[in-house]
Amino acid sequence: MPLISVIMGIYNEKNRQDVQDAIQSILNQTFSDFEFIICDDGSEGEFYQWLKGYCRIDDRIKLYRNDRNRGLSYTLNHCLQYAEGRFIARMDADDRSLPDRFEKQILFLQEHPQYAVVGCNVQRFGRDGVWGQHFLEEYPDKKNFLKTSAFVHPSVMFRKDVLIEAGGYKVSDHVLRVEDYDLFMRLYIKGYKGYNIQETLFQYREEPSSYSKKKYKDRWNEFYVRYQRFGELGIRKGNMRYVLKPLIAGVVPAGIMRKIHGKRYQKS
Repeated sequence: MPLISVIMGIYNEKNRQDVQDAIQSILNQTFSDFEFIICDDGSEGEFYQWLKGYCRIDDRIKLYRNDRNRGLSYTLNHCLQYAEGRFIARMDADDRSLPDRFEKQILFLQEHPQYAVVGCNVQRFGRDGVWGQHFLEEYPDKKNFLKTSAFVHPSVMFRKDVLIEAGGYKVSDHVLRVEDYDLFMRLYIKGYKGYNIQETLFQYREEPSSYSKKKYKDRWNEFYVRYQRFGELGIRKGNMRYVLKPLIAGVVPAGIMRKIHGKRYQKS
């Protein structure tokens, strides 16, 4: 039985080389005791046939498929149904895990049983290479969720029993595009804690100029999750500006938001 189950959802990725790079970055980990569970979320037939063929390169990969497009939360929960590992590592289909990511995250969780989830610092990269650095709070507390998520979702590793006890990912129209934010806050509501290793172990794909304004429905979802979870965390009082933040950002011109977004992650 593998120690780690890696879970990844995928849906009609445009660049197949990006998918290959993402998968290879997992297969090339220095820690090799894992299974790699990939669930296709109802992609078109041609892409799925290519993916099925490519996944034959390593017998640690287990490929499943949804009967139709159902969204990320459902897809990751589908992966969890088959996970045999004691720990769950996330991965996205166009990012890259650096080779020693699993080795360092599994060691941390084994040596620190008081933590339920561990993340890390993250590089932002695009077609021209690495352009930004995301330094995360080492010891996130509940107030770190006021501005944004305290963790970069595809970079984290969970204890599976904690993730299952929390109910996994919430499948609801109210949390679309903010499934991870919702999950992390639900873990903290239950009294669990997380940690971010202060090393760069993950590369998150995003062009520096690619910020696009979210659909306003997605911003309403974020507003809803903030209002609900901040209340349950006991941090809503006096912080309504953070609850309203996604709705306010929705009326700011996209060009200004791109500049703010780019500056936030510029390398120092």
